[in-house]
Amino acid sequence: MKKIDLITSASLYENFDELSKEIKHLMQQAIAAREKAYAPYSKFYVGAALLLENGQIITGNNQESAAYPSGMCAERVAIWKAGSDFPGVKVLKLAISASSKTHLVDKPIGPCGACRQTLSEYEINQKEPIEIYFMGEVGKVVQTDSLLDLLPFSFDSSNL
Repeated sequence: MKKIDLITSASLYENFDELSKEIKHLMQQAIAAREKAYAPYSKFYVGAALLLENGQIITGNNQESAAYPSGMCAERVAIWKAGSDFPGVKVLKLAISASSKTHLVDKPIGPCGACRQTLSEYEINQKEPIEIYFMGEVGKVVQTDSLLDLLPFSFDSSNL
């Protein structure tokens, strides 16, 4: 047996105000999308905003269903919309913001496992990393240079 050490890194911003003007704008788009989420069951609202290489910003928010868990996460709504409306256009950055109707979300909320898997495939296929920023409704913001920083040992089409 051989032990493998994984090294990943992330940047931590103390608050929204530390972000660059470009990332603040992208995060504001994620927040606006979050506020339009349909989450009557979980009361947990998530918004995502993607910056594409053509300058377009694509947003998505979580959409729930009474046939729980038939809903969809904000990140997958946004990435699939980008793939549908702008096939072959690279995704440069992703901003995510989450809030709750039941408590203050004051810590960064990253993508769930299913979203990490989906996003990783887009990143691998475009052969360029997707920079990711995520936060709650207030507080710290985490930034990674690549989705693969969040998903080591990813599964992709090369495994099939």
